Amino acid sequence: MARASALTPLGVAALSLLVEEPMHPYEMYQLLIARHEDRLIKVRPGTLYHAVGRLEEQGLVAATGTDREGNRPERTTYTISAAGREALTARLQDMLATPANEYPSFPLAISEAYNLPAGVVVELLDRRLEALQQQLDFLDSGEELLRKKGVERKYWVDVQYQQSMLRTEAAWIRSLQNELSNGDLPW
Repeated sequence: MARASALTPLGVAALSLLVEEPMHPYEMYQLLIARHEDRLIKVRPGTLYHAVGRLEEQGLVAATGTDREGNRPERTTYTISAAGREALTARLQDMLATPANEYPSFPLAISEAYNLPAGVVVELLDRRLEALQQQLDFLDSGEELLRKKGVERKYWVDVQYQQSMLRTEAAWIRSLQNELSNGDLPW
């Protein structure tokens, strides 16, 4: 069996879907997109098929059959194995308990922003704030829809985490812009 730490984020997502029910990779892809999980993981049909293939090689999923609709290619349906459930559980526990440096680009850009004039930095951060607000508006409307539909909060608690992170980033950016604009931060 593969080490749980070897599970990629896409592998975790695929295994999580297979906990719900057996399905084929294209169905997984459609469900991930419909649930807007692409805001959490990078997902493309080809990479998902490869990820499921690796999971099968590792014994974490098993093919349960193939079907064909019309002229479409055959689709193999997969189910999660007992080893897959164990690996998923272990990986989720590790991901929840252990902070990981994921090397986002924004902290690097901020650390090197002194190479640009302060006014330019303030303008660029204005554009970032607009983009962050669009993301926050999308999440806020999604939360409202989920609440109206009565979807249990445990299924979308990540939305609230992302909202909090976006609000925190926006507040920090506004504070930095203020320091740059009023000269409190020599540039």
